[in-house]
Parts: sequence; structure tokens; C-alpha cells
Amino acid sequence: MKTRKLGQDGPIVSAVGYGAMSFTDFYGPANDANAPKVLGACLDLGITHLDTSNAYGMGRSETVIGDWLRARGGVSPFTIATKVGITRDPEHRFNNSPEHLSQSLDESLKRLGVEAIDLYYVHRRDTRHEIEEVTETMAGFVKAGKIKAIGYSEIAPSSLRRAHAVHPIAAVQSEYSLSTRAPELGVKQTCAAIGASLVAFSPVGRALLTDRPHSRETAQTLPFLTNNPRFMEPNISANLAYSAKFCALAADMGVAAATLAIAWVLHQGEEVVAIPGTRHIAHLDEVAKGGALDLSAEDIARIEAVLPVGWAHGDRYSAAQWVGPERYC
Repeated sequence: MKTRKLGQDGPIVSAVGYGAMSFTDFYGPANDANAPKVLGACLDLGITHLDTSNAYGMGRSETVIGDWLRARGGVSPFTIATKVGITRDPEHRFNNSPEHLSQSLDESLKRLGVEAIDLYYVHRRDTRHEIEEVTETMAGFVKAGKIKAIGYSEIAPSSLRRAHAVHPIAAVQSEYSLSTRAPELGVKQTCAAIGASLVAFSPVGRALLTDRPHSRETAQTLPFLTNNPRFMEPNISANLAYSAKFCALAADMGVAAATLAIAWVLHQGEEVVAIPGTRHIAHLDEVAKGGALDLSAEDIARIEAVLPVGWAHGDRYSAAQWVGPERYC
């Protein structure tokens, strides 16, 4: 397993982390009893970074992790990131007020059972508060010893530079994969320039870049994908045709498609960390192997010949899903 530094002065973590949204029902029913097995498998595979959020199952993911840590005892073997800012309030879906951030932080600390959170992200921007003000609030948590580093999720390069001028931003979390390459239009470059990590979520394209991509019928059973443009006809048929070519290439190279997809993401820069999520240990093994696979220039050329920039049909989000993330370029 390759390792990467998380942020400017942060800890060394595995290049492949674990996205703990999978401990909730976001992509289908989750079983809390399975979570300890997955966390144990993460350690066996050399995965040392966990990514969660107070919004994942409205605290369920954090609780599952905290319960496992308490049962295990001793010092946490993971570097843990969590997030704040998404609410249940239908009028204000995002809240970056100092009061909300502070209360939510204390609740996350209690659920996780840790003294300090290694990396605390603002999950979504709340336009009622300037990013400088929000960053000052987050910096106060660092000074208080409640968090060790600050991150932002789904923000534009311009916002990142503004925030970093107030306090070092250790990481930006963005969707990044062979099917979603928008971070190459400024976020990746800005992260590299300031020494921040680019934490790539959905690095296997919500299963499109695996040997088991979702069919339209399966996608209709998953709330997030039901109305997602990439999983609706005619886009899904076109995307599955590309996926089949990628799977064939991976097989020819002797690896699983997910392994190759993760290796491609990590090849894009030393600042990149991937956080795939899965409930299945066999799938976890496939993505973890991507953290040990080196790709040559010839390998990259073969991959991008099969999946050229812009191959994916349909937007990555529906209009409703685009509320919150910052668009740029």
C-alpha cells in the first residue's frame, strides 16, 4: 500500500482510505453487524484513513465507527476525517454558523469517542457566511485542540485560495475518477500548490469503473442513482458500453477493473488520496490493491484510449443534487 501525507503537516496515511458512507443506507440497506468486519479488513489491507460525516445516516456512520473503537480499546489505528454543514432543515439545507459548527463538532466527538478529530471538513458551503468567516471558526477549533486540521468538500479553486489565506487547508474532497475529471480544471493544481491533499470520493465512478457496474434496473432501487443522469437512459447504456471496454482492458492487464481505476486516480499526483466505499470485503480487497499498483506511461495511454476525457454520458449530478457543490470553470 502506497502512503501519502494528509495535508501540509499532517499524518502519513494509506493512499487508499475507506469511505464510511457505506455504513449507511445511501447505496442500499446496510447492516451494522458487518461494519466491524469491514473495519478489521481495512487494517489487514493496510488502510489507515477513514472518512465519514455527521450527515451519513444522521450520525449512524460515526456511531458505528465509535462503537468499534470503544470495543477495540487503546489508541485509534485510523486517521479519521468527518464533516459538518448539511442539515435536515428544509429551508436552510446547509448551516455554517459558528453555533451549528461548534455544536455539531461536540456531537461528532462524542459519537466517535475521540478527543480530537484528525481532519474536519465543511461538507457544504452555506452562502449566508463568507468562507473567511467559516475558516476562522474552524481555526478556533484547531486552537482549542478539538480538531487537528481543516478541510472543505466540493469547493471551487477560488474558494480554496480564499480559505487558505486565513488558515492552512489540509484537504479538499471532490469527486474524481476516470468518469469525473473536473478537479483537473483547477482544484488539483491548487491543492498541489498549497500542499493540500485532494481526497477523491467515488473514485470508481459509483461502480461504473468496476467489474460489477449497476444496470438501470439496479440503479432504480438506489435512491441516489434513481434520478442521476448517468444512470438513466439513454446515458446508462452508453456508459455501460464504455465500462465493458474498460473491464476488458483491466482483465487483459491481469487486474480487477476497480483496482485499475484506483491506480489511475492515485497516479494523478502525490497529493491525491482515494476513499472508495463498499460493504463487501472482496470489493475492498480490489480497491486496496489499486494502492499498490504502479502504472507506466504506456498503461496510462491504454487506459485513456479506452476512456478518453469526456467519455461519460450525462452529468454527474441531477439538478437537485447540484444544490450545494460549487461549480467552476
